[in-house]
Amino acid sequence: FFSSRRRHTRYGTVTGVQTCALPIWTARNACGPRRLGERRPMSKTLGWLVRGLPAVVFGVAFLSVWEWAVRFFDLKPYFLTAPSSIWEQFVTNFSLIRGAATVSGTNAIVGLLAGTFFGVAMSFALSRFRFLNQLITPLAVALNAVPIFVLVAVLNNMYSITSEIPRRIMVALVVYFIVLVNVARGLTQVSATHVELMRSYAASEVAILRKVRIPNAVPFLFVALKISAPAAVITAFVSEYFGGSQNGLGSRISSNIANSKNAAAWAYVLAACLLGLLFYLFSVVMESLNRKDGAK
Repeated sequence: FFSSRRRHTRYGTVTGVQTCALPIWTARNACGPRRLGERRPMSKTLGWLVRGLPAVVFGVAFLSVWEWAVRFFDLKPYFLTAPSSIWEQFVTNFSLIRGAATVSGTNAIVGLLAGTFFGVAMSFALSRFRFLNQLITPLAVALNAVPIFVLVAVLNNMYSITSEIPRRIMVALVVYFIVLVNVARGLTQVSATHVELMRSYAASEVAILRKVRIPNAVPFLFVALKISAPAAVITAFVSEYFGGSQNGLGSRISSNIANSKNAAAWAYVLAACLLGLLFYLFSVVMESLNRKDGAK
């Protein structure tokens, strides 16, 4: 059955049982031989699923325990609402929730863009002029320490009661501080060796900024965006608690709680969570696209 002759192949010289196993071994290595212990590269889609699986499993388990606790202990809706009731209200009032999320999301995105722009611009100024850094940084820290409801109350007195500008300004102030601190650190905390090398080639400050400081600050900018994107959503709907038009997520949450519609209020909270998650995912996608462009 087995051949005892020597057989010369491009994989080596084999005899006996090896001859019988040769076709199987060849089929396994049709795409080329692999090293021992080497793993095939994972596709990007499968990689995203593997990384997101623990979060999905934890979320399902958490909601299941929540639903079970409400039913088992017979908790009243004013104390804790079941996830099934929240989802039912979310589906029933989807059009109203979508309208409120659009208002809060618009305020958040406008404030996020404005705060990012002014934060980056001020970071360049602080990295270039040291006296501005010593002057403006303490003021920015002090402004960020003021509670949101105080600033919103002051801004509401400055504009019309139906104006969305106070909320957008409040979001811009929160985002501005986060972007300012991170980008300024990225522009200043560069390798001294890189700066000295550029100066040894008689490079100007503009060239050093363009070739050394800005590339070093880009990762800091995306870290700031991943922090400030959800913070913009939180600030947008929290600002709605303290006056202004009652058309956003925050005002709808407070009004439903005041009317003892706890499940509906939780449905608006769910919308706020999804909106913050959407903003965060957008910042992550932007960071991944930047990495791909940098790799090219």
